[in-house]
Amino acid sequence: MLLKNKTAVVTGCNRGIGFSILENFSKNGANIIACVRSESIDFSNNVSKISKTYGNKIDIVYFDLGVEEEIDEAFIKIKNITSNIDILVNNAGINQMSLFQMTSLKTFRTVFEVNFFSIVNFTQKILKIMKKNNFSKIINISSNAASLSDAGRAAYAPSKAALVTLTKVLSKELSNYKINVNAIAPGLVNTDMMKETPQKVIDEALKKTPMNKAAQPGDVADTALFLSSSKSNHITGETIFITGGM
Repeated sequence: MLLKNKTAVVTGCNRGIGFSILENFSKNGANIIACVRSESIDFSNNVSKISKTYGNKIDIVYFDLGVEEEIDEAFIKIKNITSNIDILVNNAGINQMSLFQMTSLKTFRTVFEVNFFSIVNFTQKILKIMKKNNFSKIINISSNAASLSDAGRAAYAPSKAALVTLTKVLSKELSNYKINVNAIAPGLVNTDMMKETPQKVIDEALKKTPMNKAAQPGDVADTALFLSSSKSNHITGETIFITGGM
């Protein structure tokens, strides 16, 4: 088990990539603080099943990353749960598509608030605990949209690009604390978010993908597992693309 006795905080883990990371980390021995926005009986039941299957501890903390006060309250709850955090996976985010002239300033602010500023805020708080460790890992889930910058991504792509740049900066600032910081930039992933994407956009993306298929959430979770484990101790400041060769 690659993460035995480690404690991981994972945001946005009620579905898709986040849920796959939750399950994969549990399978590999990590105790998890699962951060999700809304209460769900289905999610709670799934968490209970995973915990019983793998024998790990999973605590659920409900809060909205788009609300600063809720982030503050969530951090207090997390501090009450544990005094040690080895891994932080910033996975929560929102999708958005519209042409630049059709995208309101309010929309720009909303996308950046969730995809970037909330991560800045939450990470600053979690670092107060992580800095006490001997070796920790931060993984930011970005997107290949950060580099492709396709039409209709005027708000989304820059928000994810900012996260990639933040990853590089933090890798330098936190190296003295033995904290590795890396990003994962998926392309098309078979999640609910992809289902919300227009079919025309999906078809165009697949044409540019040599493997001619979307990734599965588990593909991203496996990469997150690698970056969270001791197998990647000399990797920091990097962005790993999971795009099928796009």
